[in-house]
Amino acid sequence: MKKEDEPIVVEQIFDTALENVWEAITEQGKMTQWFFPNIASFEPVVGFKTRFVIQVEDRTFPHLWKLTEVIPLKKIAYEWQFEGYPGRGISTFELMEEGHRTKLRLTFTVLEKFPDHIPEFKRESGVAGWNYFIGESLKEYLANNVD
Repeated sequence: MKKEDEPIVVEQIFDTALENVWEAITEQGKMTQWFFPNIASFEPVVGFKTRFVIQVEDRTFPHLWKLTEVIPLKKIAYEWQFEGYPGRGISTFELMEEGHRTKLRLTFTVLEKFPDHIPEFKRESGVAGWNYFIGESLKEYLANNVD
């Protein structure tokens, strides 16, 4: 993924209250159920940092997140880097009420180029990953874990 690439944008409408979606994207215990099971800690506070490791086959990707913006029940954003690799991006989650439903818009913007030779850092992988996390995993989590 390169800085000049268009941001990856994924939108999904959930048949649940905005508060339920906010909790799912900001509470560590809930995030581990649909996002990454090994998120060690997470606090929706600007400046908060967390680190956790994802293993893909024989490759290790230490994730480094730093929260850059938090507007409760509206928006949360964090920088996303991988320790030991070049590249940096920012993930922004925006929530909007639509009647009794909630619309989530995820935008991933590249701030510094990621390596081309690593499959997980290719744009297609990012698009597929975000579509899975938002359109499948989070959707299923909210459908099965919220009244």
